[in-house]
Amino acid sequence: MSSLQALDWIAIAMYFGLILGIAWWVIRRNKDTADDYFLAGRNLGWWVVGASIFASNIGSEHLVGLAGSGCTDGVAMAHYELHAWCLLVLAWVFVPFYARSKVFTMPEFLEMRFSPSARWVLSLISLIGYVLTKIAVAVFAGGVVFRTLLPEVHLDLGFVEMDSFWIGSFLVIILTGIYTVLGGLRAVVYTDALQTVVLVIGSALVTIFGLKALGGWGQLREICGSDMFNLWKPLIPEGVEGTWKPVLTETKIAWYFNGNYPWLGMLFCAPIIGLWYWCTDQYIVQRALGAPNEREARRGSIWASFLKLLPVFIFIIPGMICFALASSGKAPELHDALYTAGALDNEKSQAAFPLLVKHALPPGVRGLVVAGLLAALMSSLSSVFNASSTLFTMDFYSKLKPHVSQHELVWMGRVATTTLVIIGLLWVPVIQGARGLYHYLQSVQGYLAPPIFVVFFLGIFSKRLNAKGCLAALIVGFILGVFRLGVDTPVALKDTETFERLFGSFDGYTEGSFLWIVNNIYFQYYSVFIFIVCVIVMVAVSLATAPPQYDRISGLTYATLNDEHRRQSRGSWDWRDVAASIVVLAVILAAYLYFRG
Repeated sequence: MSSLQALDWIAIAMYFGLILGIAWWVIRRNKDTADDYFLAGRNLGWWVVGASIFASNIGSEHLVGLAGSGCTDGVAMAHYELHAWCLLVLAWVFVPFYARSKVFTMPEFLEMRFSPSARWVLSLISLIGYVLTKIAVAVFAGGVVFRTLLPEVHLDLGFVEMDSFWIGSFLVIILTGIYTVLGGLRAVVYTDALQTVVLVIGSALVTIFGLKALGGWGQLREICGSDMFNLWKPLIPEGVEGTWKPVLTETKIAWYFNGNYPWLGMLFCAPIIGLWYWCTDQYIVQRALGAPNEREARRGSIWASFLKLLPVFIFIIPGMICFALASSGKAPELHDALYTAGALDNEKSQAAFPLLVKHALPPGVRGLVVAGLLAALMSSLSSVFNASSTLFTMDFYSKLKPHVSQHELVWMGRVATTTLVIIGLLWVPVIQGARGLYHYLQSVQGYLAPPIFVVFFLGIFSKRLNAKGCLAALIVGFILGVFRLGVDTPVALKDTETFERLFGSFDGYTEGSFLWIVNNIYFQYYSVFIFIVCVIVMVAVSLATAPPQYDRISGLTYATLNDEHRRQSRGSWDWRDVAASIVVLAVILAAYLYFRG
């Protein structure tokens, strides 16, 4: 099927009409205050909190990147999706501290635990991370979806000509930006609730129709083979020569590994990224902050952990189905779309999900699923818009102008969002040069996440660690992460026309040189290296300096909780919350046992 048909456009139009209707209803109810704009008046029920967390997470990197990873690497990336247990850590470990503190942002919590300087540094790291990952990735993925579904669309403005990739990128930003900028978090979470339903149903239909076209689950396992169904990849893949190489050929004293999601990296690096993302990232935690109390925030997080179990089956499996249909010859059009010179093309594989939507679904159903694609793109983008504006406005602008009016805070949040979007657009070429969207996302997060993970987790578990140790860990970790990004970026851009026009030809770093070593260290191992360095720095600096004033951090660490804190927290949960958490853990364990090749 080469294009969308009338029934598809009707389904898409109905979806957007419903979204705009909800957004308009929410905007009419909004109050012009920071509490209402950034945290929806702290009045979100657990169902909305959980659905919004899930919809915020399930975005472009899943529709394009995760399905593309499934097409090329099988279930290797399912480790990140089985991090539903990290949401249980948020629910049971962090929600009590966040609910007591009544903060707007994660950097604000860090200020209460450590110092204002720590707040500023974390806000800066978070904003840079949002531009390099969430905003730029969402823009890129929107372009991929439009280029796949509507390849014939072009627009010539005279001074610039845009293909369907850039038209789609701009449309996703504009449509999402309108209701996000005007409606704030309340508009985001209520549209997210609807988008969650559309996304889950639509993606499930892709899996069902894809398996039907392939001939069932047994055919999928047979064609993909045991390796693609194995979560635990070997350190050295069989038949891959030169995986392990001496860094210094002459002395042979050091080695690097540039592999394919080996079990060692997944075991130690993936949880660091997962716990940072689900427990300390403003992008996610802001939904829990919008709950009225600890009970609703916890139950919302547990509900989100149930939903988080779905991506393996509604995104990774469709990517594998697309590969199976293409490689088996059952869908020649998919083979032509994914293969170059007889080999599976990494870049083309990023379109596995929209390709399956385009070729495996009947009219009408296809339109519903395209609406689900757009829902995921818009929900993740709207969430990062709101999180970014909250960080900039509450952690920077309000500090520089402490007596500013509520109206001006809201206005500045809208300006900040617009600025960050423009910067994100400029970063898209770097993603285009990367190995794959999901690989790019996880690598950048792997460079920026470790210091944040360290200061939050060590901060609540140890009252002795102080502000100087926190600041030192954040700065050292950030420098190490940005250094790696600076080394990787020229390699990712070297074959693009823009890079050659600005900097000339570049063939990469000389083998064996220091920069070549850094560039070729597997990203997960480099992430674990940053983590270890940050732990050492934070503990060493804290122990070498004076301890914090324990009365000032009362209720912000486990060691400084009083009886009233414990009594309030214990009264916020019962056996149902415990049972639901156990069910989530049981399903995760079952998935790990099944996907063993």
